[in-house]
Amino acid sequence: MQKNYDSSVHSRSASRTDVDQGLRAYMLKIYNYMTIGLGITGVIAYFVASNEQLLMAIMGNPILFWGLFIAQIGAVVYLSARITKMPTRTAQITFFAYAALSGLTFSGIFAAYTFESISRVFFITSITFGAMSLYGYSTKRDLTGMGSFLMMGVIGLVIASVVNMFLQSSALMFITSLLGVLIFVGLTAYDTQKLKLMYYQVGQSDLAENYAVIGALKLYLDFINLFIYLLRFMGDRR
Repeated sequence: MQKNYDSSVHSRSASRTDVDQGLRAYMLKIYNYMTIGLGITGVIAYFVASNEQLLMAIMGNPILFWGLFIAQIGAVVYLSARITKMPTRTAQITFFAYAALSGLTFSGIFAAYTFESISRVFFITSITFGAMSLYGYSTKRDLTGMGSFLMMGVIGLVIASVVNMFLQSSALMFITSLLGVLIFVGLTAYDTQKLKLMYYQVGQSDLAENYAVIGALKLYLDFINLFIYLLRFMGDRR
């Protein structure tokens, strides 16, 4: 009887160890994809911003700029809708293509702000993102209830930003920037916990790699938006 009990305990312990190792490997894969995506975006944005003719060709042509922006949205929609049906290589290419398109449209940020302030805010964003992602990964608190509230906040941010394109209100800009920081800090923790829970559903399936790609996209978007809103506060314009 004692031997059977010891065997059962050992089996459960081994199972938990396998899950923990698998989860860590799965999350590391997500962070690696996200980091590569951020690297692609940063390199392309810096390259375009350093080339005045190329920068003007993109930023000075509203049709091209908005075409690139629509292509970004299309890539996100396509990846999200087809993630369970597309080959892993297609999912990877789509994500990296999205990161490259983001680099083209974000080149204006590198042209508008000093490189020193961009580097400083990127470092602050990395620390903040890392802390909140670690919280989302390790906390025992269920963050599910935050999801709908945070998504409503994102919709409100989009509406306020569109309105402020016409109003050009510095006060509204300050409010949306502050709310943007708070919302994407919360989304970082929420999305990390959601990705962790997703592992228990798909982590051992043939689609695990695809879901790692879509998970990287979610965290990439959280990081980029947090960076942009922090830059509005702390960035030094040229």
